This record gives sequence, structure tokens and C-alpha cells, in this order.
Amino acid sequence: MAFIDDQRAKGRAVESVCRVLRSQGCQVAARTYRAWKTGHRVAARTLTDAVVMDAIIATAGTPEGLYGRRKMTAYLRRQGHHVSGGTVDRLMTTLGRNGVRRGKKVTTTIPVAGVERAPDLLKRDFTAPAPNRVWVADFTYCRTWAGFVYVAFVVDVYAQRIVAWHAATDKRTELVLAPVRMALWDRDRQGHPVIAGELISHSDAGSQYTSLHFTEHLALEGIAPSIGTVGDAYDNGLMESIIGLYKTECIATDVFHPRPFKTLADIEYATAGWVDWYNNRRLHGTLGMLTPAEYESAHYAALKTEEQPV
Repeated sequence: MAFIDDQRAKGRAVESVCRVLRSQGCQVAARTYRAWKTGHRVAARTLTDAVVMDAIIATAGTPEGLYGRRKMTAYLRRQGHHVSGGTVDRLMTTLGRNGVRRGKKVTTTIPVAGVERAPDLLKRDFTAPAPNRVWVADFTYCRTWAGFVYVAFVVDVYAQRIVAWHAATDKRTELVLAPVRMALWDRDRQGHPVIAGELISHSDAGSQYTSLHFTEHLALEGIAPSIGTVGDAYDNGLMESIIGLYKTECIATDVFHPRPFKTLADIEYATAGWVDWYNNRRLHGTLGMLTPAEYESAHYAALKTEEQPV
């Protein structure tokens, strides 16, 4: 700025000096010089907008960068920014940022005709009074250079927490049975074992879930099977929604693993990262903008009775 003052004293116009400086790589506008010269203060909103914009830009390339306006507002507030939804909407529009959108659903369920199925015990009521009362299950497929990879999930309805998942290159019964075993083991490891007779396992009418091997294992664990009607995605709507998130946030982006996916190991690596983020950091609107882990922990914390004074 002192250089411009010196040139101006010699009769050279500010615009001409700024033009020469810009040609040399120094981006200085005439109005920037005049604002500095007159001592005008930067507006408070300009400063706060700059701070919030920096926070939004910092999410690029991270899982939080997948958020739309509503979740981005909640995320920024959790980071300590006192910001309104309107401000976030305006700044994300300025930055050209949008949350990811889900693609078209692909059907993977292949029912077997003439096989007796368990009744639908949920009737589209995807709520539960506590963890380990209702689990929903389903699987999807992902394309890789080596062929299709199938990924099966088990979700606890109470906090919408993914309690187990398993990936394989075929879709035999073991694909959907393995995550059930993992979920039972992990719940026991955490000190919250499944109690026989209390849990319902709900799925669609796919042949894997109606197989004798799968239903026998549920019976041995004291788990009541529940099967939705054929060709009706709403009868397993929660699981369909979560798989939609998985395909949109994990498989369709480079956030959790650079694409293209070449092998089963690539899918497993990406899925492991996404599940960890989904359970422990992803904000859920249906949970009051808490994570599944936080929502479930709050339930168990409420069960602890305080020590009474002696």
C-alpha cells in the first residue's frame, strides 16, 4: 500500500498502478486500496461468514462434506459455530456445495416360490423400546473389476446402529448368517448380550433369509424371525434406507476409498470406514441430530441408578 501511495504522489492513477501490479501477480484492486486508505472497518457479518465458510470448506474430502444444509448446520453447531440454517444455506450456495443425493434403488431380493415363510411381525413399525429388541437385515451388491461383491448388514432398530456387516463374492446363506453371528458376539463383548426370546430379526423374503440353515440358527439363538411381503420395499423400509445411504455416501464417492473398486478388499476397506463413521460420527435427523452410538449410550446411561445416600 505504501508503494501505491508513493506512485499516487507522483501523479500516477491508482487504477493504473493496480493494473500493473496485477500483471506481475499481485492481486490488488483499487477499491481494496481505497477501503484501506479511508480506514473503513470490515462488516461483522463479513467476518463471521468468512469463518463459517472456512469451516464448510474444511469438510471437503471428509465424510462430513457429504452433508446437506440441515446436517451441515447441526455439524457446525457441534463444532462451536453459532450459525443459523439460513446462513449455512446461503454460504453453501455461494460455495456451490450440495449434499449427496441417493440414486435409484436396485432390487437384489430373489424370493423362492412355494417356501413357507415367517410372518411379518413388524408391520412397518420400525421402532423399538430398547436395543436388542428388533434387528433388520438386508444385503446389496457392488461392482468391482474382479466381479460383483455382496455386502450384508444387520441394524439395530432402536438407534439405527449397524451392529454387523459382512462382504463376500457370492450370495449364499453364509453371506447373511455371518453378520448375525458377528452381531451376537459383539453385543455380548460389549456387555449387552441378546436375551433369548426378546429379539426379532426382520428381513425381506430373499431366499437366503428363508433358508432352513438361517432359520434354524435364529431358533437356536432364541430369535424370532420376521419376513416382509414379496416385492414390497416398505416392509423393510429402514434397511432399504440405510443401504441407500451406504451406496450414496460410500460406494458412489471417493471419501472412504479411491475408486474404481478393484477387489473384495477394496469394498471391505471402504465399508469398514463408512460403518465406523455412520455409527460414531454421522448425525441422524431421526435421532435428534445425535449419532447412533450417542443415542444408544444415552439409553444405557439412563438405566444406571444413582447411589442412594446411606
